[in-house]
Amino acid sequence: MRIREATADDWPQIYPFWSEIVEAGETYAYPLGLVSDEAREMWMYDHVVVAVEGEGEDEQILGSAKMGPNRPGRGSHIGTASFMVSSAARGKGIGRALGDYCVQWHRDEGFHGIQFNAVVETNTTAVRLWQSLGFEIIGTVPDAFDSRSHGRVGLHVMYLPLG
Repeated sequence: MRIREATADDWPQIYPFWSEIVEAGETYAYPLGLVSDEAREMWMYDHVVVAVEGEGEDEQILGSAKMGPNRPGRGSHIGTASFMVSSAARGKGIGRALGDYCVQWHRDEGFHGIQFNAVVETNTTAVRLWQSLGFEIIGTVPDAFDSRSHGRVGLHVMYLPLG
């Protein structure tokens, strides 16, 4: 498995798992029912990477992450990121590899820290992963996410200082 920058040609492999994750209604607050072009506009900007296996025609995308400044202007020294891993590739360390990449990329780009604005509190796999990478929960907005299976649950704000 390797991580590389995403290209426009990668979107047809990203969109199926992007859509599956969003439609599941457990981890992202993107609008439901987005067609490929609408979803691409929401994902394929800033610095986007893919985790891949194989080469050439046999290359398979296992996950993707996007990262960049959390806020424009005077808040741009703090980064943010979002991650999605194909259901077929979960449990294989893809999320951790993308997380490690994200932290190093933000360091290399000179960011002061990384803030995740909305980690769903019932997404315990992600919460544990981010905590294992040094992120701390600095607050939780109660009832801010409408989980398909849990109802209204909190959204954690998580932070990792890089300075």
